[in-house]
Amino acid sequence: MSGPEKTRAPITPAGATALQAELDELEGPRRRELADRIKAARELGDLKENAEYHIAKDDQAHLETRIKRLRTRLADAVVTNASSDDESFAFGRTAEVIDEASGKVHRWTLVGSMEADGEQGRLSIESPVGRALMNRRVGESITIDAPRGARRLRIERFLD
Repeated sequence: MSGPEKTRAPITPAGATALQAELDELEGPRRRELADRIKAARELGDLKENAEYHIAKDDQAHLETRIKRLRTRLADAVVTNASSDDESFAFGRTAEVIDEASGKVHRWTLVGSMEADGEQGRLSIESPVGRALMNRRVGESITIDAPRGARRLRIERFLD
């Protein structure tokens, strides 16, 4: 009997490209910079009392942890293109969504959890709002239970 099967996380092509670019930067120039810092700190003398050396080694450990996490995220990702269905809000699509109570307009793109970023308007398809908006059409309103009470959202238009 084998262990639990790992689920693959969807990611947009742009999200996969961004993760790969970050990984390339960390594995290349950033690693070389840290190696140079460690080498320079070693040349300062006694490593026991060398703060620059210990800080650089801590930074190296953080860098290697970040690299490992990015590699895992990329390995677990499955690149998924935006839906070709022009009728509904689906993975990879961007839409203007209006909060009917406040009139506030949100510009959201439905993405996988690994590339979700509320400040950038990337909404996870696994979030309560993302799940509620998924497969809805322009003009459709939905009600979402939120911590501060119910929110009514309406998809105004698609932007792609």
